[in-house]
Amino acid sequence: MQRKFAVTGAFFMLASVALGAFGAHVLEPLIGEKAVGTYETGVHYHMIHGLAMILTAFAAGLGGEPKRLLWANRLFLAGIILFSGSLYLLAVTGWKVFGPITPLGGVSFIAGWLMFALAFLKK
Repeated sequence: MQRKFAVTGAFFMLASVALGAFGAHVLEPLIGEKAVGTYETGVHYHMIHGLAMILTAFAAGLGGEPKRLLWANRLFLAGIILFSGSLYLLAVTGWKVFGPITPLGGVSFIAGWLMFALAFLKK
């Protein structure tokens, strides 16, 4: 479980750096300053929660409750896809239909951190 969390988190960190560079060097002149701000918010939360996924690997080694850490990791992943993914799509396409998806990702992040905390409160 620990290695899977670490590898998955590292992959999402790699993707966040690549998407951030793409946004800064390719997208900025194409989509405008406001949309770049939206895109950068997606990258920011993507990166934080990629690190959170790696953190769950270390937390499992510290004796956190495995099922709750698994759910924390899944919720961080869902949050990246829903929150950051919707912001990327909103920024690039300008389609407001992606806006209502963003809060679902935020709720996933919050639930992930709750599961992370509960993984240690039970012990």
